[in-house]
Amino acid sequence: MRKIVSFVFLMAFCFIFGQQKGQLRKVATIGFMNVENLWDTIASADYVDGTKEVSNPAFHRSVPLDSLKYLETTEEYRGEWRDDLLKGKKVVRKQILADDFTYNSAKNWNTKNYNIKIANQAKVISEMGAQYTKTAPVIVGLIEVENRQVIEDLIKHPLLAKYDYGIIHYNSYDARGIDVALIYQKRRFTPSNSLKKEIKIFNDDGKRAYTRDIVVATGFLDNEKVAFFMNHWPARSGGEARSLPRRNAAAKVLKQQMDSVRLQDPTTKLFAMGDFNDDPVNTSLKNILQAVASPKDLSPETPYLNLMYPLFKKGVASLAYQDAPNLFDQIIVSGNLISDKVGKEYSVYKTEVFAPPYLINREGSWKGYPLRSWNGDQFTGGYSDHFPAFVVVQREVQ
Repeated sequence: MRKIVSFVFLMAFCFIFGQQKGQLRKVATIGFMNVENLWDTIASADYVDGTKEVSNPAFHRSVPLDSLKYLETTEEYRGEWRDDLLKGKKVVRKQILADDFTYNSAKNWNTKNYNIKIANQAKVISEMGAQYTKTAPVIVGLIEVENRQVIEDLIKHPLLAKYDYGIIHYNSYDARGIDVALIYQKRRFTPSNSLKKEIKIFNDDGKRAYTRDIVVATGFLDNEKVAFFMNHWPARSGGEARSLPRRNAAAKVLKQQMDSVRLQDPTTKLFAMGDFNDDPVNTSLKNILQAVASPKDLSPETPYLNLMYPLFKKGVASLAYQDAPNLFDQIIVSGNLISDKVGKEYSVYKTEVFAPPYLINREGSWKGYPLRSWNGDQFTGGYSDHFPAFVVVQREVQ
């Protein structure tokens, strides 16, 4: 596993297309980061107000435990947690990690460390792709956020505040309270619609298991129609083979959503990204989503390209799972983003796993791994247990 450093230093590009010398280009970075349990210090619970419209973001929110006594509830709900089943009800569910990230927990999670954690994530985000664009990313996916408030705190940090990021976030029914989200520079991306899609998976006993939703956002990136699909697929708990059906289920939902957007408007440029908990060659991505490895394999039947496949073949890793390098963090795009020249519309220029030296652990038994925030219950002051990833898109200056 210590070879992960040399793997990362390959930092390979997927595509660098020819361009005329001195040609002016407009560029944008689109990336994501697993922020490794970005939790505030306040114990909270899920509160579902099913008397509101499902499309209303207030329908499901994270609420501090000491505020629950002020909220109306209609029953002690024991059924399946699903929007349609909860309609008309006002109920509370305590999150599994509700007490972990507090002053009184073994982690002794406090405001000082929370602020360090926020500053660390802001630093990484502000630098992703900046060597190519000279600015922060236009779109950033976030994995492992607790609630909207921690995202608000993140985008208000001085390193990010000047970019005026907006937020797309939905609370999921994940048992630990983990969500995915997107932030975007308002001056360059205009959302037209967003939604969450549940991934329904079940334990061996037939009971529902809860995981993160896929967040879908459509809109206009510098006036070009785009769609983003943010993912955090079920983990490999219980082993890769045993847990594979769960990720296959996620792949089916993602493909359905991507196909639906393409059917409505084939010109829309699609970006699916996140922690898939599988490598590019695994069944979920290769056979279910049918994300191809090379532009030559693109076709009307297989319209999605996995930008990370060339990196995977070169041995680049984004994390270490069970002491082995993996490239779980991936970006998959629609074929209309692939071109052999710079044109009037955005196309892929460069794709990387972002691993500057400060994100790599340089000593001890974890040497070469991502410099993570947590070692058991001890806050290390690090960043994440995953390296971020990004794609830079380019077009002619209009």
